[in-house]
Amino acid sequence: MTLRNATAVLMTAACVGWGCGRRETPANREASSPGEKPIVVCVSLLNLSSEFIVMISKGMDAKAEELGVRLIVSDAQRSAEKQVQQVEGCIAQNVDAIILNPCEIEASSPAVEKALAAGIPIVNVNSETRSAPTAFVGSRDEESARVAMEYIAKRLSGRGKVFMMHGFMGQAAQIKRDQGAREILAKYPGLELVADQTAEWDRARALSLMENWIQSTGGKIDAVFAQNDEMAMGALIALEQARMKDKVIVAGVDAIADALQAVKDGRLDATVFQDARGQAGKAVETAVKIVKKQPYEREVLIPFQLVTRDNVGQFTK
Repeated sequence: MTLRNATAVLMTAACVGWGCGRRETPANREASSPGEKPIVVCVSLLNLSSEFIVMISKGMDAKAEELGVRLIVSDAQRSAEKQVQQVEGCIAQNVDAIILNPCEIEASSPAVEKALAAGIPIVNVNSETRSAPTAFVGSRDEESARVAMEYIAKRLSGRGKVFMMHGFMGQAAQIKRDQGAREILAKYPGLELVADQTAEWDRARALSLMENWIQSTGGKIDAVFAQNDEMAMGALIALEQARMKDKVIVAGVDAIADALQAVKDGRLDATVFQDARGQAGKAVETAVKIVKKQPYEREVLIPFQLVTRDNVGQFTK
């Protein structure tokens, strides 16, 4: 096999693993030392149809440009299997480091194991895997649910019928936010969790699920906790269409632009700010430190903050 043919085979294999949907950011050569080869970091993101994940991607781009890092970014499109293939493609390219935004806590773990076995450092961002990566940058997802559910409990004076929308079942954020919400529910015996079901982090699915809940309960709903803002917005739209929003408290997580505007307008009761840009930038910084053999933190946790109409202006500047 000629060198040219071997290269073609390698690129074909990478294309299969990455789905040909990857993009690369050029390194800012001015930020690197003269003659120094740019650090190459491969990134596999959960799903670029999610506004929050897009915010993470943009935050990584900004930090990579600042540090003179070349990013190779791929969209796993919610598939852990595809994510593992993408990491295999990164390994084949012999990149300096990998950043993983895991699809699932279990099914994405082989991606971590393969990277470590290949001697390539891997940083998990925003979500966790069973297998421990070189470093983790994110937030305690159970904390976000505690904040949101405590807000709901206080608004209802500890009594009422609560409904909860889950993200992808089995993903770390879904598991932890479920745990956090139930911790608060256990403190308030007067709060009844009537139903909880997945809407897969998706606005349209959440709208449909909310419509089903309205119909099946005859509208006997006091509050909805959606584990992310996409679902909160879907629930909100369904409640508005049913002319029920004034009677139902809705809270989400992430503080995406639509949710912040809805809080500002008095439509959405609350969201919980998760610092996508902070997580993204710190993940790239951590990967660079590891590659350069500089001291780094194995776990970086960025706190959540409750956002209501009283303080939403701080998050919309």
